[in-house]
Parts: sequence; C-alpha cells; structure tokens
Amino acid sequence: MLNTRVAIFTGGELHEEYIEKLNADDILIGADYGAWYLVNQQLKPTIAVGDFDSVSEEQYRRIEEYSHQVVRCDPIDKDLSDTELALKYAYSFHPAEIVIFGATGSRLDHTLANIQILSKTLKQGVRCSIINRNNLITAMDSCLTIHKSEYDYISLIPLTTEVRGIDLDGFMYPLSGAVLSIGDSLGISNQIVNSKGTIRIKEGILLVIQSKD
Repeated sequence: MLNTRVAIFTGGELHEEYIEKLNADDILIGADYGAWYLVNQQLKPTIAVGDFDSVSEEQYRRIEEYSHQVVRCDPIDKDLSDTELALKYAYSFHPAEIVIFGATGSRLDHTLANIQILSKTLKQGVRCSIINRNNLITAMDSCLTIHKSEYDYISLIPLTTEVRGIDLDGFMYPLSGAVLSIGDSLGISNQIVNSKGTIRIKEGILLVIQSKD
C-alpha cells in the first residue's frame, strides 16, 4: 500500500510518549507485551502476535477483546522471536515504512537480535527503524539522506564484515570511498553540519544510529 506505515510495539522498554510519535493512519501490530501496551493505551492493535508468555491471563483476555486479530504461537514450537513474527505480518501490508518501538531494553540478547533484524528488512525493500527515547536506528545498503533533527549525533556501524565505498556529504567529518570493518570506531559520533547529510555506500550493510543525550 502506497505510503502505508506499520508501527510495531514489542516487549522491551515502552514509554507513554511513544504514542505521540504515531500517525493517525498507522497500522498497529503488538508483539506479546507490546500488544498489552497498546490496549492499555486505549489503542486497538490491527494484529496481536506472539506466545504471550509476558502477559497475565487477564491481560491476554483484554488483548483478545480489543485486537482486530490475534495470532497466538506455541512458546516452545516456534523458530522466530515475537518481534520477527510481527515483522512477518507487517510485510503483508506492503508498507512503505515500518517503525518498531520496544525493541531495546535490559535484555541485551533481544536488543542485539532486534537490531540485526533490520538488515532483513532491506531484502523486503522496506524502510525500517527502531525508535527508543534516545535513538533512531536504521540499516542501509545504498543511499540515505538524514535531515537535521533532535538527534545530535550520527554513528555508522558495519552490520557486514566490511562496508565499502562509504561517502559522507554534509557531515562534520566527511568520508570518501572509506571502508569500515566490524570493530572499527571511525564512524562513531559524527554530526550534520547544515540542514541535511547524505550517506552513500557501494557494498555491505551499514547500521545508522541517530542519537541524543
């Protein structure tokens, strides 16, 4: 669907102010506890998906009551995380963009897995970002233009062994034809100089993290 945006709420850190970042016509998908978060905010998930091992029976009953569709999975007999299951259903709407809330938190294993999932969305041709209180995280494999915003810092981290042919225009620290390998810190804490900055790469997948203190 042209210009459709899907907002996924999953089971990490969720805050009330995330609701302010929603558009009126967003398609809402709740993954496990993320579905309860939406229902508790008086919002109706288009789809609630997961094994729901993070909610009580009463919370699950309300999720069933207020969601348009509920897909409950066996917590043992499944190969995908709740977040990846939510992405699978998000793709069915053929969105132009997906935003994920609650993908980061105290469980570092889930946080890293969710960040790495961003690389899979590139294969679907969908722009996908993870948003939390201090960061906007996305993955890229060609060209990305970032407009100056509330996020002061831009960091570039390779998601593949190497990322080649990196060009940065409009940044405090420009690059031309650079190579970043896993473990390199060259791409950390750059800043946009004027109104926007453009990142281009020729090979690999790059994680782009926009941050504020």
